[in-house]
Amino acid sequence: MYQPARRHGLPESGVCPHPSPTALQDASRITKRWRPRWEVYSKSAGIVLVFLLLLSTLGLPAASPARKAPVVLLEAEQFASLGGWVVDQQFMDQMGSPYLLAHGLGEPVRDAETTVQFPTTGKYRVWVRTRDWVAPWKAPGAPGRFKLLVNGKPLSTTFGTEGAAWHWQDGGTVKVGREVKVALHDLTGFEGRCDAVLFARDLSFKPPNELSALAAFRRQALGLPEAPEDGGSYDLIVVGGGIAGTSAALSAARLGLKVALLQDRPVLGGNNSSEVRVWLNGGINLPPYPRIGDIVVELEPKKRAHTGTDNTAEIYEDDRRLALVRSEPNITLLLEQRVNAVEAADGVIRAVVAQHVRTVRRLRLTARWFADCTGDGAVGALAGADSDTTQTGHMGPSNLWNVRDAGQPEPFPKCECDDTNALSMTFASSKNPAPFPRCPWAVDLRDKTFPGRQPPGGQPVKDPLSKLGAWYWESGFDRDPITEVEWMRDQNFRAMYGAWDTLKNVDQLYPNHKLNWAAYIAGKRESRRLLGDVILTGDDVRTSRVFPDAAFPCTWSIDLHLPDPAHDKGHEGAEFLSKATFGKYKTPYWAPYRCLYSRNITNLFMAGRDISVTHEALGAVRVMRTCGTMGEVVGMAASLCKQHDCTPRAVYQQHLDDLKQLMQRGVGRQPPKALP
Repeated sequence: MYQPARRHGLPESGVCPHPSPTALQDASRITKRWRPRWEVYSKSAGIVLVFLLLLSTLGLPAASPARKAPVVLLEAEQFASLGGWVVDQQFMDQMGSPYLLAHGLGEPVRDAETTVQFPTTGKYRVWVRTRDWVAPWKAPGAPGRFKLLVNGKPLSTTFGTEGAAWHWQDGGTVKVGREVKVALHDLTGFEGRCDAVLFARDLSFKPPNELSALAAFRRQALGLPEAPEDGGSYDLIVVGGGIAGTSAALSAARLGLKVALLQDRPVLGGNNSSEVRVWLNGGINLPPYPRIGDIVVELEPKKRAHTGTDNTAEIYEDDRRLALVRSEPNITLLLEQRVNAVEAADGVIRAVVAQHVRTVRRLRLTARWFADCTGDGAVGALAGADSDTTQTGHMGPSNLWNVRDAGQPEPFPKCECDDTNALSMTFASSKNPAPFPRCPWAVDLRDKTFPGRQPPGGQPVKDPLSKLGAWYWESGFDRDPITEVEWMRDQNFRAMYGAWDTLKNVDQLYPNHKLNWAAYIAGKRESRRLLGDVILTGDDVRTSRVFPDAAFPCTWSIDLHLPDPAHDKGHEGAEFLSKATFGKYKTPYWAPYRCLYSRNITNLFMAGRDISVTHEALGAVRVMRTCGTMGEVVGMAASLCKQHDCTPRAVYQQHLDDLKQLMQRGVGRQPPKALP
């Protein structure tokens, strides 16, 4: 029954086959060396791993300890066909795994399907790891409902209907033959979620929920090795493929370093990708270092995205950015790799361990220097770097969204691949009315004002639909910015669905309009900040404090967000609309290099919104062009670390003139273009 390990569907690179053919290309020779211990042959050409799990080897209780219990574990992200479901990796550090999300904007998505061969026929108990995502608000209705189909027949249990936390929901028993087709059948289109499906031959067996036990269980059930595979050795490992991380990798590679760039999504660009669709801001190519920003220019889409919610996917040129990075011979690009472990001792990082989002395999990569460009300071936190987090009154994430007339022509061609990514698809055109169901579980806005709703008896709002889903639809101001991001993203969803329900069903407006697109990846503004030898403050920026190691330009205002008092009444603690304050200063202000490395982890750089600044100063440095210039400087400094066999701190102490010379010269391939 068991076949030698082989692949059936995922490319050798392990890159998710979304959203474009370019993303299918091999990202690294490393992944070709990895093979799971056992793999079941699947006619549907998908990866489904099965292992006979001996409960005694895990120390897990069983009704009959002497009895061997076959367990078939199906990770949802490994289904052969995802249908209309999408892979959501954002919260795997908190809940243990990526999961599939039925992101249908109120229209049920196509089934996710796979085929598996069972070790023995007979009766199995079914468990599905899921949750009722609106339960934290004690909201009625369980919108994320779905069925599990076994050989086309739904189990009697409806999943996603209970429990605020991730857990294994009992699906009862089912009789199976040797080969079984399994499918996730979405019932609502309202963000149903499935982490994994488990079939247990021992009907009394219950899988673990605690994260460490669950991780061990998964390794055993999937036949994965205890130790990660060797991912190679590098001069610099950059974790995070946003504008900052991509700029750092390109800069270092062009200066001769062997670089690994790890990104936990299938595309580069972070907030400025087709998945999130935030526009680039911040000044670059400014005196006294007019070449700082050259790489950012190369990453800049040719057609600039504009402030608003109706930017379409192709504007962000995901494929071109991937091709640009892959064209650099010194960069090993590893997509869909989530770094979730770090080996460090005595203030030095030795290695990082990354888990592939789709295949679950783990790689261990070593380097002399590391750059944390995750935005969350994730690598630094795992290494024990000094850090700071603003727990209350911080900026939250947004999930941009928009609507359109269902009868209008498509704004761009649909993806023609079988596994259409929900982020790059649009609904079929229709001249018929587009009804939308009531959403009793959403934020109740029936008697509330919000941007995009005409105030009763007030001055008509100009172009009200443009106010829906803009940057100020933001939540989580007083929630933990590391552990509660799923709550924040889901509150953004509840606000979106509540607003559209109100406009469609209460106000009886826009009968032919429908939700067109919404980001399910949270567009974060603030979380953890790693502390360097200088912690830049708001006063430093306002008073134009001069630092000898001035390295990257700040031109954005001290832009901070808090709940909008015009809309927060009745939503205290769960606000979802923000108001920005714009502190002014003389621009450009050049911030110091010493914000770009850790003060206690001697070989750790950082670039992006997790650098060494206060909450207030973050408002001036967090926009993406500015973050990209940080990455360029980090790459330059890393090259000096290699040249002089030194630490990032020593670059400031002993080689600052060399860094300034590199900053004058730049590392761009072409002269910078003028920005309008």
